[in-house]
Amino acid sequence: MKSFDNLNNWREEFLIQASPSDPDNFPFVLLGNKVDIDGGNSRVVSEKKAKAWCASKGNIPYFETSAKEGTNVEDAFQCIVKDALKNEPEEEFLPMSALFASPSLDHCFHDMYSS
Repeated sequence: MKSFDNLNNWREEFLIQASPSDPDNFPFVLLGNKVDIDGGNSRVVSEKKAKAWCASKGNIPYFETSAKEGTNVEDAFQCIVKDALKNEPEEEFLPMSALFASPSLDHCFHDMYSS
């Protein structure tokens, strides 16, 4: 419960320290962890309470996770990446052709795709 009680402070401190250009649309997610333990029945913070907090902060995505079993971990990361990229201007990204044309990266792709 202590972690949940600190969410507001941590979120505000992050926004102060990081100074994102659009703090109202910064891609946060909230994770409820250890849902693998007795089916989540011994949880300290209810799913309803966690979702209510997310709704009060502009509908932050919420995921019930288990690092041990990998439940929703990848989904949470994909969600935050998708939201982060959605907020970035397209001109900040290199086209894939530029990556493949870079001699300094040739060894990376070669090592990754040669067996």
